[in-house]
Amino acid sequence: MKKKVAIMILIGLLLGVPFVFAVWAYTPPAPMPQALAALESDAQVFVRVDEWAFFEPTKIRADTALIFYPGGRVDFRSYAPAARAIAEAGYPVFILSMPFNLAVFDVDRAADVMAAYPEIQNWVVGGHSLGGAMAANYVVQNPEDAQGLLLWAAYPASSDDLTGINVEVTSIYATRDGLSTGEKIDQSRALLPADTIWMAIEGGNHAQFGWYGDQAGDLPAEISREVQQEQIVAASIALLARVDRGQR
Repeated sequence: MKKKVAIMILIGLLLGVPFVFAVWAYTPPAPMPQALAALESDAQVFVRVDEWAFFEPTKIRADTALIFYPGGRVDFRSYAPAARAIAEAGYPVFILSMPFNLAVFDVDRAADVMAAYPEIQNWVVGGHSLGGAMAANYVVQNPEDAQGLLLWAAYPASSDDLTGINVEVTSIYATRDGLSTGEKIDQSRALLPADTIWMAIEGGNHAQFGWYGDQAGDLPAEISREVQQEQIVAASIALLARVDRGQR
């Protein structure tokens, strides 16, 4: 009898753990109202949300586009305001949705976008936090696919050395980030090209890279989300402009 009870308990655990994980993964913080509003098309940017969120400039369209991997357990729509602002500058932006809201489960998703839009000449792959780490991994595994790597509060895994890859890199980080801390960012410098551009946002934190509210383990920001977003967008556009000019 005890053996049967033990087996039943074990089966229950084996069945229950995946269910609990799925519930946790698929119930991320909701996008803030500003993020949902940014998903509406207007005269400057056409927005379509299906396999991914696509922000297409309606007038000026560069030859360079951004593919963005969301942070871990973050609704991909939470990055819509920044994506819209980048698209308004003329650069198409694709925010990827991920299985279980975790980019680690589909690192190669950028290839699907590239295949769907062969007319785009240059690609910058980037992401926030875990998404940035997975974007770096994609570039390492597919060095000919991307001309740029954009890291928001993110750093490559220790096994992903990009120093020998010909790619433009910008790493944007915040001084009040309680998750991707300054120490972790500093440790990543040895894994990135020598000409990487480093952008510190004074007073910014981890959660204000998106629009999904606060985040456990983070530090309180000393600047507004709007001010932090302006700096993030400006540095991101600068990277896209360098790639678009064909420096790589």
